[in-house]
Amino acid sequence: MVDRVTVTEEALQLMNTLKEIHGSLMFHQSGGCCDGSSPMCYPNGEFRIGESDVLLGEIGDTPFYMSKDQYEYWKHTQLIIDAVDGRGGMFSLEGPEGKRFLTRSRVFTGEERSELAKES
Repeated sequence: MVDRVTVTEEALQLMNTLKEIHGSLMFHQSGGCCDGSSPMCYPNGEFRIGESDVLLGEIGDTPFYMSKDQYEYWKHTQLIIDAVDGRGGMFSLEGPEGKRFLTRSRVFTGEERSELAKES
């Protein structure tokens, strides 16, 4: 099985810190408005998910969503959620922690694209 979204150890550590403070979490990949295109972290259920959103998978037992429109641009890539020093998005939970989540990506290989096509 090919993961559409993965997570680095640094991001998992930040997620664990946030879970201790806020309980279970969820992510939604921002489409660019106020916070650029950052992965936004919320308490689970705080961000309204609708028919226009796609569940890409889970990272650290945490659901990760993206809008269908944005997914059309990113569907050929694997998202890698990382954490780096700096200020997070103004609406994302990590802001006060002095770190921010960051989306990195890589293009799926031909073999991975074939596998994903079978899953659809």
